[in-house]
Amino acid sequence: MESGEAAGPGGPDGPGSQFCCASFNQDSTSLALGTKAGYKLFSMTTLEKLDCIHESETPDVYIVERLFSSSLVVVVSTSMPQRMNIYHFKKGTEICNYSYPNTILAVKLNRQRLVVCLEESVYIHNIKDMKLLKTLLNTPSNPSGLCALSTNHSNSYLAYPGSATTGEIIVYDSNNLNTVTMIPAHDSPLAALTFDTSATKLASASEKGTVIRVFSIPEGLRLFEFRRGMKRYVNISSLSFSPDGQFLCASSNTETVHIFKMDQLGPSGGDEAATWTAYVGKMFSAASSYLPTHVSGIMSQDRAFATVHLLTSVQRNVCTMAMIQKLPRLLVATADGQLFIYNVDPLDGGECMLAHKHRLFGIDDDEGEGEESEGSDVTGPAQACPSYAATAALPVSGPITATLTGYSEDGGAKKGEVIPEHEFAAGPVCLDDENEFPPINWCRDGTGGGPTRRS
Repeated sequence: MESGEAAGPGGPDGPGSQFCCASFNQDSTSLALGTKAGYKLFSMTTLEKLDCIHESETPDVYIVERLFSSSLVVVVSTSMPQRMNIYHFKKGTEICNYSYPNTILAVKLNRQRLVVCLEESVYIHNIKDMKLLKTLLNTPSNPSGLCALSTNHSNSYLAYPGSATTGEIIVYDSNNLNTVTMIPAHDSPLAALTFDTSATKLASASEKGTVIRVFSIPEGLRLFEFRRGMKRYVNISSLSFSPDGQFLCASSNTETVHIFKMDQLGPSGGDEAATWTAYVGKMFSAASSYLPTHVSGIMSQDRAFATVHLLTSVQRNVCTMAMIQKLPRLLVATADGQLFIYNVDPLDGGECMLAHKHRLFGIDDDEGEGEESEGSDVTGPAQACPSYAATAALPVSGPITATLTGYSEDGGAKKGEVIPEHEFAAGPVCLDDENEFPPINWCRDGTGGGPTRRS
């Protein structure tokens, strides 16, 4: 899921909060949560049960990303914000760590690439062996580390801001290592980006937060424009497409989460043609050719297809859409350590109903939470997480401390071990935990290294 993260290197939301970050994996089947005390990984396959599959005591984690349903997890903590640690959590081993010149602001993964975003540079690694393939230096100032990497490894596109003052998007092909297109998406600086699962659509929002636009990839043509609101600017913190690419959800610092539907105006079946919305939309579309650009643009903007009203607002959150028990759901993880799951009506939309609510922190972490909201289905404390040692398949001897050895600073192979071919599927990393694991032989003996030199 290109669903974004809540919080970041600046720390958690509010003094005393234990929440640092939250992110859904690429197919929205698990949730990673970083806190002051460590990080947790949850599996989300049913409404009623939220399984904590791993817990680590690494403190102050502000980036934690899991590669699909594999055992590979990337962690960055505030104690060492320039170092990225990559773990195989089921085996209890550290695969490697890699250091960068400045603070790491974001890490994105797919089956082919691992991308690290700093404020003014982007590093692209081959995820098979962590070889540094490309360094994009002197990129426009990007203090929030905003970027998006498509989950589709065949079309492995990277999107990042092309300007610090306008909403320009650079789309980069991380497989072929070349720039694909530049999209003048917004007048104001960018605030959110996400690809759909097929990497044929890219959604964006600006700092104003009133308009969300969807573009075709790789052409960069505008396909849809959705209006989130008319009067007030908001901070859109999360954008995410549904697995089928037909819906787009957007959350912000307000109490409302919006879901938009990718409906093309034009000739259609009788049911759509009979609706008042479709009729008005076609009238606006026909009239737009006679009106000034800014007026026709507003008239052609579609409103939200469905909405969710959260119990609280003005706090960071991250949202995604997923199929759980064969039905479409909207998932929202909030900065107070809760996961809300809503039912989505794919035909009629409207107000989404709360299906379940999970508390991500244990009882000891929820100070002063004596009262629960009326009518909400609360699971109470999440199931007790197994200890780090209990999840490790190896004898309890502590994780292997290693650095990314065997690689020169320019990313070329020096003397590192060759990754066995059986570690991978044809092309991308094999992700089936029951049969194979991501590579664990990236680094062994050596002196260490990292992209610390600009060359």
